[in-house]
Amino acid sequence: MALEIDEKSLKHGVLTLVVTLVEVIQEALETQAVRRLEGGDLTEEEQDRLGEALMELDEAMGEIKAEHGITASVADLHRGLDDVVDEVVDKLINPARWAEEEGKSVT
Repeated sequence: MALEIDEKSLKHGVLTLVVTLVEVIQEALETQAVRRLEGGDLTEEEQDRLGEALMELDEAMGEIKAEHGITASVADLHRGLDDVVDEVVDKLINPARWAEEEGKSVT
């Protein structure tokens, strides 16, 4: 049996995944930047450069999503990843509740 692959769909899916992962990394960078700003670790020049770089990255990501028509699919995947992360964090914070739901006891 031959495997039929829709090349356009495959490219769309891979690009959606890559852009979504870049956005997740971008969010982590922004969080770290805010921490450094609040901690007073950056000079005014470094703050300006960091702000400009993050804005340029945000603009570039928006252009890529619009150009390839993947804005909605990136948002959907991003929400899905956020839900998975929230569930994992909740399991780490509340192991007893998760064990109860699965009918197990926590020792």
